[in-house]
Amino acid sequence: MVFYFSGTGNSLWAARQVGEAFGERLISIADELRRPEATLAYPLRDDERVFFVFPVHSWGPAVLVTRFIARLRLDRYRDQPVYALCTCGDNCGYTDRIMHKALARRGIRLAQTYSLQMPNNYILMKGFGTDDPATEQAKLAAAPALIGDIIADIRDGRPTPHYTTGNKPWLKSRVVRPLFCRFVVGRNEFHATDACTSCGLCAKVCPVQTIALRDGRPAWGDACVQCTACIHRCPARAIEYGDIKQGQGRYVHP
Repeated sequence: MVFYFSGTGNSLWAARQVGEAFGERLISIADELRRPEATLAYPLRDDERVFFVFPVHSWGPAVLVTRFIARLRLDRYRDQPVYALCTCGDNCGYTDRIMHKALARRGIRLAQTYSLQMPNNYILMKGFGTDDPATEQAKLAAAPALIGDIIADIRDGRPTPHYTTGNKPWLKSRVVRPLFCRFVVGRNEFHATDACTSCGLCAKVCPVQTIALRDGRPAWGDACVQCTACIHRCPARAIEYGDIKQGQGRYVHP
Protein backbone atom coordinates (compact mmCIF):
# COMPACT_ATOMS: atom_id res chain seq x y z
CA MET A 1 0.00 0.00 0.00
CA VAL A 2 1.46 3.34 -1.06
CA PHE A 3 -0.04 6.44 0.52
CA TYR A 4 1.13 9.48 -1.41
CA PHE A 5 0.73 13.21 -1.65
CA SER A 6 2.11 15.31 -4.50
CA GLY A 7 1.74 18.93 -5.56
CA THR A 8 3.84 19.22 -8.71
CA GLY A 9 4.42 15.56 -9.54
CA ASN A 10 7.77 14.69 -7.95
CA SER A 11 6.27 12.53 -5.23
CA LEU A 12 3.67 11.05 -7.59
CA TRP A 13 6.50 9.88 -9.86
CA ALA A 14 8.33 8.38 -6.87
CA ALA A 15 5.15 6.70 -5.59
CA ARG A 16 4.58 5.09 -8.97
CA GLN A 17 8.11 3.66 -8.98
CA VAL A 18 7.62 2.17 -5.53
CA GLY A 19 4.14 0.85 -6.28
CA GLU A 20 5.28 -0.84 -9.47
CA ALA A 21 8.39 -2.32 -7.83
CA PHE A 22 6.49 -3.92 -4.95
CA GLY A 23 3.12 -4.53 -6.57
CA GLU A 24 1.35 -2.18 -4.17
CA ARG A 25 -1.60 0.05 -4.99
CA LEU A 26 -1.41 3.83 -4.79
CA ILE A 27 -3.76 5.74 -2.49
CA SER A 28 -4.02 9.52 -2.70
CA ILE A 29 -3.79 11.12 0.73
CA ALA A 30 -5.57 14.25 -0.54
CA ASP A 31 -8.50 12.20 -1.83
CA GLU A 32 -8.74 10.12 1.34
CA LEU A 33 -8.82 13.17 3.59
CA ARG A 34 -12.07 14.20 1.91
CA ARG A 35 -13.80 11.14 3.34
CA PRO A 36 -16.20 12.03 6.19
CA GLU A 37 -15.11 9.28 8.58
CA ALA A 38 -13.18 10.43 11.62
CA THR A 39 -10.92 7.38 11.32
CA LEU A 40 -9.56 6.25 7.97
CA ALA A 41 -9.11 2.47 8.15
CA TYR A 42 -7.20 0.22 5.77
CA PRO A 43 -6.82 -3.56 6.08
CA LEU A 44 -3.34 -5.01 5.61
CA ARG A 45 -2.19 -8.32 4.23
CA ASP A 46 0.31 -10.24 6.31
CA ASP A 47 2.96 -9.81 3.61
CA GLU A 48 2.16 -6.20 2.78
CA ARG A 49 4.60 -3.31 2.81
CA VAL A 50 3.32 0.18 3.60
CA PHE A 51 4.86 3.32 2.12
CA PHE A 52 4.29 7.01 2.69
CA VAL A 53 5.58 9.10 -0.23
CA PHE A 54 5.41 12.87 0.04
CA PRO A 55 7.32 16.14 -0.42
CA VAL A 56 9.24 17.90 2.33
CA HIS A 57 7.62 21.23 3.20
CA SER A 58 9.67 23.52 5.43
CA TRP A 59 11.87 20.64 6.65
CA GLY A 60 9.02 18.37 7.65
CA PRO A 61 6.29 16.25 6.07
CA ALA A 62 3.74 18.08 3.96
CA VAL A 63 0.93 19.21 6.27
CA LEU A 64 -1.64 16.89 4.72
CA VAL A 65 0.53 13.88 5.52
CA THR A 66 0.49 14.47 9.27
CA ARG A 67 -3.24 15.28 9.12
CA PHE A 68 -3.80 11.97 7.37
CA ILE A 69 -1.73 9.99 9.87
CA ALA A 70 -3.71 11.52 12.74
CA ARG A 71 -6.83 9.81 11.32
CA LEU A 72 -5.14 6.61 10.15
CA ARG A 73 -5.82 3.07 11.33
CA LEU A 74 -4.13 0.02 9.82
CA ASP A 75 -6.33 -3.00 10.44
CA ARG A 76 -4.56 -6.34 10.94
CA TYR A 77 -1.31 -4.46 11.51
CA ARG A 78 1.20 -6.92 12.94
CA ASP A 79 4.42 -4.97 12.56
CA GLN A 80 4.44 -5.16 8.75
CA PRO A 81 7.28 -2.95 7.47
CA VAL A 82 6.39 0.72 7.09
CA TYR A 83 8.60 3.12 5.15
CA ALA A 84 8.62 6.84 4.42
CA LEU A 85 10.06 8.24 1.19
CA CYS A 86 10.24 12.01 1.03
CA THR A 87 11.18 14.08 -2.00
CA CYS A 88 13.18 17.21 -1.38
CA GLY A 89 14.99 19.89 -3.33
CA ASP A 90 18.02 19.88 -1.07
CA ASN A 91 17.69 18.42 2.45
CA CYS A 92 15.03 17.20 4.85
CA GLY A 93 15.93 18.27 8.37
CA TYR A 94 14.17 16.10 10.95
CA THR A 95 11.38 14.94 8.66
CA ASP A 96 12.29 11.36 9.61
CA ARG A 97 11.85 12.06 13.32
CA ILE A 98 8.57 13.88 12.77
CA MET A 99 7.23 10.92 10.79
CA HIS A 100 8.43 8.47 13.43
CA LYS A 101 6.56 10.30 16.19
CA ALA A 102 3.40 10.83 14.14
CA LEU A 103 3.14 7.14 13.29
CA ALA A 104 4.09 6.02 16.80
CA ARG A 105 1.06 7.91 18.12
CA ARG A 106 -1.06 5.59 15.96
CA GLY A 107 0.77 2.49 17.19
CA ILE A 108 2.72 2.09 13.96
CA ARG A 109 6.47 1.54 13.83
CA LEU A 110 8.40 3.33 11.09
CA ALA A 111 11.13 1.05 9.80
CA GLN A 112 13.09 3.57 7.73
CA THR A 113 12.86 6.99 6.12
CA TYR A 114 14.47 7.68 2.75
CA SER A 115 14.94 10.94 0.90
CA LEU A 116 15.08 11.49 -2.83
CA GLN A 117 16.46 14.71 -4.25
CA MET A 118 14.23 16.17 -6.94
CA PRO A 119 13.92 19.61 -8.59
CA ASN A 120 13.05 22.50 -6.28
CA ASN A 121 9.53 23.89 -6.59
CA TYR A 122 8.89 26.14 -3.57
CA ILE A 123 8.67 29.71 -4.84
CA LEU A 124 6.34 31.40 -2.36
CA MET A 125 9.02 33.07 -0.24
CA LYS A 126 11.95 35.25 -1.08
CA GLY A 127 15.21 33.35 -1.09
CA PHE A 128 13.56 30.23 -2.53
CA GLY A 129 12.97 29.30 -6.15
CA THR A 130 13.15 26.69 -8.85
CA ASP A 131 16.47 25.26 -9.97
CA ASP A 132 18.23 26.53 -13.05
CA PRO A 133 17.55 24.32 -16.11
CA ALA A 134 20.87 22.45 -15.91
CA THR A 135 20.39 21.57 -12.22
CA GLU A 136 16.77 20.57 -12.81
CA GLN A 137 17.74 18.22 -15.63
CA ALA A 138 20.63 16.77 -13.63
CA LYS A 139 18.33 15.95 -10.71
CA LEU A 140 15.74 14.35 -12.99
CA ALA A 141 18.44 12.31 -14.74
CA ALA A 142 19.84 11.05 -11.42
CA ALA A 143 16.47 10.20 -9.84
CA PRO A 144 15.83 6.77 -11.46
CA ALA A 145 19.14 5.35 -10.22
CA LEU A 146 18.67 6.85 -6.76
CA ILE A 147 15.19 5.44 -6.28
CA GLY A 148 16.40 2.17 -7.78
CA ASP A 149 18.99 1.93 -5.00
CA ILE A 150 16.33 2.63 -2.38
CA ILE A 151 14.03 -0.03 -3.81
CA ALA A 152 16.90 -2.54 -3.90
CA ASP A 153 17.79 -1.83 -0.27
CA ILE A 154 14.18 -2.36 0.83
CA ARG A 155 13.80 -5.52 -1.23
CA ASP A 156 17.08 -7.00 0.06
CA GLY A 157 16.54 -5.92 3.64
CA ARG A 158 19.66 -3.78 3.77
CA PRO A 159 19.43 -1.01 6.40
CA THR A 160 21.46 1.39 4.25
CA PRO A 161 20.34 4.96 4.96
CA HIS A 162 19.51 7.11 1.95
CA TYR A 163 18.54 10.24 3.81
CA THR A 164 19.89 13.81 3.74
CA THR A 165 19.41 15.68 7.00
CA GLY A 166 21.36 18.80 6.02
CA ASN A 167 22.83 21.54 8.18
CA LYS A 168 21.17 22.95 11.31
CA PRO A 169 18.26 20.46 11.28
CA TRP A 170 17.12 21.46 14.78
CA LEU A 171 16.72 25.08 13.73
CA LYS A 172 14.96 24.17 10.50
CA SER A 173 12.58 21.51 11.79
CA ARG A 174 12.04 22.62 15.39
CA VAL A 175 11.92 26.40 14.91
CA VAL A 176 11.25 27.32 11.27
CA ARG A 177 8.76 24.53 10.55
CA PRO A 178 6.41 25.31 13.49
CA LEU A 179 6.42 28.96 12.43
CA PHE A 180 5.62 27.87 8.86
CA CYS A 181 2.73 25.69 10.03
CA ARG A 182 1.32 28.41 12.29
CA PHE A 183 1.73 31.55 10.22
CA VAL A 184 2.17 30.50 6.57
CA VAL A 185 -0.13 27.50 6.07
CA GLY A 186 -3.61 28.87 5.41
CA ARG A 187 -2.34 32.28 4.38
CA ASN A 188 -3.85 33.49 1.13
CA GLU A 189 -1.80 35.80 -1.05
CA PHE A 190 -2.65 34.16 -4.36
CA HIS A 191 -4.26 36.09 -7.16
CA ALA A 192 -4.85 35.64 -10.87
CA THR A 193 -3.63 38.12 -13.46
CA ASP A 194 -5.40 39.20 -16.63
CA ALA A 195 -3.67 36.29 -18.37
CA CYS A 196 -6.16 33.91 -16.71
CA THR A 197 -8.19 31.94 -19.27
CA SER A 198 -10.76 30.63 -16.75
CA CYS A 199 -9.76 27.04 -17.52
CA GLY A 200 -10.38 25.98 -13.91
CA LEU A 201 -7.33 23.72 -13.70
CA CYS A 202 -6.14 25.40 -10.49
CA ALA A 203 -9.39 24.47 -8.74
CA LYS A 204 -9.20 20.89 -10.03
CA VAL A 205 -5.65 20.26 -8.80
CA CYS A 206 -6.04 21.94 -5.39
CA PRO A 207 -5.79 19.10 -2.85
CA VAL A 208 -7.84 20.88 -0.20
CA GLN A 209 -10.43 22.35 -2.60
CA THR A 210 -9.85 25.88 -1.35
CA ILE A 211 -9.99 27.38 -4.86
CA ALA A 212 -13.33 28.26 -6.41
CA LEU A 213 -14.15 30.00 -9.68
CA ARG A 214 -16.12 33.20 -9.25
CA ASP A 215 -17.23 34.87 -12.43
CA GLY A 216 -14.72 32.65 -14.22
CA ARG A 217 -11.75 33.71 -12.08
CA PRO A 218 -10.14 31.71 -9.28
CA ALA A 219 -10.58 32.82 -5.68
CA TRP A 220 -8.60 31.27 -2.83
CA GLY A 221 -10.01 30.43 0.58
CA ASP A 222 -8.16 30.10 3.87
CA ALA A 223 -7.31 26.37 3.75
CA CYS A 224 -4.17 26.61 1.59
CA VAL A 225 -1.42 24.14 2.55
CA GLN A 226 1.27 25.78 0.38
CA CYS A 227 1.64 22.78 -1.95
CA THR A 228 2.17 25.15 -4.95
CA ALA A 229 0.17 22.91 -7.30
CA CYS A 230 -1.97 25.77 -8.60
CA ILE A 231 0.78 28.27 -9.33
CA HIS A 232 3.03 25.73 -11.05
CA ARG A 233 0.34 23.94 -13.07
CA CYS A 234 -1.41 27.02 -14.46
CA PRO A 235 -0.95 26.66 -18.24
CA ALA A 236 -1.12 30.43 -18.76
CA ARG A 237 1.23 31.26 -15.85
CA ALA A 238 -1.53 33.58 -14.72
CA ILE A 239 -1.20 32.95 -10.96
CA GLU A 240 0.98 35.02 -8.68
CA TYR A 241 1.56 34.96 -4.94
CA GLY A 242 2.07 38.23 -3.14
CA ASP A 243 4.91 39.95 -4.95
CA ILE A 244 6.13 36.73 -6.61
CA LYS A 245 6.05 37.73 -10.26
CA GLN A 246 6.17 35.97 -13.59
CA GLY A 247 9.97 36.10 -13.60
CA GLN A 248 9.99 33.45 -10.86
CA GLY A 249 10.32 29.96 -12.28
CA ARG A 250 7.64 27.34 -12.57
CA TYR A 251 8.06 23.56 -12.39
CA VAL A 252 5.98 20.44 -13.05
CA HIS A 253 7.49 16.98 -13.19
CA PRO A 254 7.65 15.95 -16.84
